[in-house]
Amino acid sequence: MPASRPGPARILLDVMCGGLVSYLRMCNYDTAYAGDRGLEADDDLLAVARNEDRTLVTRNVALANRADESILLESRAVDEQLAELDAAGLDLALAADPGICGRCNGPLEPVERAASTPEYAPEPSAVDVWRCRDCGQHFWRGSHWDRVAETLSRVRS
Repeated sequence: MPASRPGPARILLDVMCGGLVSYLRMCNYDTAYAGDRGLEADDDLLAVARNEDRTLVTRNVALANRADESILLESRAVDEQLAELDAAGLDLALAADPGICGRCNGPLEPVERAASTPEYAPEPSAVDVWRCRDCGQHFWRGSHWDRVAETLSRVRS
């Protein structure tokens, strides 16, 4: 039986669990996604999980059994997978101060109130805005944040 621990700081999602990426990053989990890294072979996933001290989240029973740390999910539906992660002990609360980029998993930094933002982002003088140090993407608490918060409130125990 694979080991699991509540609240791992570092997660590796296999390709069967890609719908969880943005949720976990919005909860400030350092979340690597196999699909972003081109990882397909089980041995490659296990090596990354081991080398980066990540808990593997998968729907593959055999793979979960081979991992040092894993959480085995049964469902295919994202809401149900989130509920399974909650039951496994992950704190699925949105971060009060977002720190992880939803696009690339890089670190976020606050955008200064007087700074300008790209056309797609609101003015930081009106709302808190963060920018990824790695990819440059801007984030703020908008309608997507509200939808994620609603979903997480439904699945949390």
